[in-house]
Amino acid sequence: MKLEPWLLYALLSAIAASLIPIFGKVGMKDIDSNLATTVRSVIMTIFLLGVCSVMRLWPKVITIDRKSLGMIALAGVAGATSWLFYFRAIQLGSVSQVAPIDKLSMPFGVLLAVMLLGDRPTLVNWAGVVLIVAGGYLASMPRG
Repeated sequence: MKLEPWLLYALLSAIAASLIPIFGKVGMKDIDSNLATTVRSVIMTIFLLGVCSVMRLWPKVITIDRKSLGMIALAGVAGATSWLFYFRAIQLGSVSQVAPIDKLSMPFGVLLAVMLLGDRPTLVNWAGVVLIVAGGYLASMPRG
């Protein structure tokens, strides 16, 4: 069975993302969640600057058109907002309850893609979305 490149990267993304709340929860003990998110973002920026430097991508910056730059900027603001809320949530609650709710971004993303981008999921795809919503609810239910 051949592993598609997009699937490999998606799985690697999921594995890396699964470490974020663990490291974040441990690292935020007695630290304001907004400060922790900002420090994380600075470190991320330095790391990504290094990646772009190693890959020699800087000359391509001037080829980014205004619309693309605007959309990338909005994605950055959405991501930063998401992380501010996420770090505060894991600071206040348990990772095993916050993480499933955070993953509801997938059904929201599918709905937005249908409405804004014209994506057309199949009935099986919609069933998966419904199962993710149900799983997020069940996984985040209070203990006891």
